[in-house]
Amino acid sequence: MNAVRAKPLAVAIMGPTASGKTAAALEIASRIPCEIISVDSALVYRGMDIGTAKPSAAERAQAPHHLIDILDPADAYSAMQFRQDALRLVADIQRRGRLPLLVGGTMLYFKALREGLDELPQADPQVRARLDQEAARDGVPALHARLATLDPASAARLHPTDSQRIQRALEIIELSGQPMSALLAQRSAPELPFELLPLALEPSDRAVLHQRVAARFDSMLAGGLIDEVAALRARGDLHAGLPSMRCVGYRQVWSYLDGADDRAGMREKGIAATRQLVKRQLTWLRALPQRQTFDCLAPDAPARLLQAIDIAWKQE
Repeated sequence: MNAVRAKPLAVAIMGPTASGKTAAALEIASRIPCEIISVDSALVYRGMDIGTAKPSAAERAQAPHHLIDILDPADAYSAMQFRQDALRLVADIQRRGRLPLLVGGTMLYFKALREGLDELPQADPQVRARLDQEAARDGVPALHARLATLDPASAARLHPTDSQRIQRALEIIELSGQPMSALLAQRSAPELPFELLPLALEPSDRAVLHQRVAARFDSMLAGGLIDEVAALRARGDLHAGLPSMRCVGYRQVWSYLDGADDRAGMREKGIAATRQLVKRQLTWLRALPQRQTFDCLAPDAPARLLQAIDIAWKQE
């Protein structure tokens, strides 16, 4: 006999780029009364549809979606804001008698939700601008090497070309006088007001997922990604250093429009950056021992997810 759950259920459907999370969530939503909360740092931005593989209007009509198109690309959205929004939305959805499905691949957001947030210093525009200049002058690997001397633990978990997170770690050291790893170690995880069921879509063959990544990027290019980025540039108030324009795909097309690459080089860099993102996402996932894993390449993956959710749902 199944144990009765003490808290209401929420489900996390996690996975790397191109693992089929959206399709799986929509199939689940067709069987269970639920609402989808996007866990994606790019889908929050309006006007960024093609390069984010944003669910279409028809797909979004199949089930209520949240945290999509809530922000202008000139603005920033933090993990703290996501956590606050997600906690509020989960409670609202549960009050409506529906199941919250948290779906996406921004693993930092899942981590923030599960483990809480630290009292890290807020971003400082002047420090950020100077670090941007240093990255442009010396290269991101040089900043990574500096971080390795100041905060070896943070440097060890960051890829040498992960400019945004490397710069953030250096910014925190400058503003707080302490390594980010030390600040992170001081926190204690808060208790969630719901039970989160972590389900992960992961590839049995990473090479096949890499093929999907390439096909997906080519589809984005064919669908008008270059024109989309050109339209964003034409606004005049956006620049390559914004979090929105640092998203994979947008960053490479922006450089292409600057004349840094030809189309073939841009395509190659966009696919390579997406594959690096996939690698980081899978590394984050494998640090979650509590997750249930499902082969994202299997045609019955959505059905297996649904079965796991159904078992947990019946414990209510």
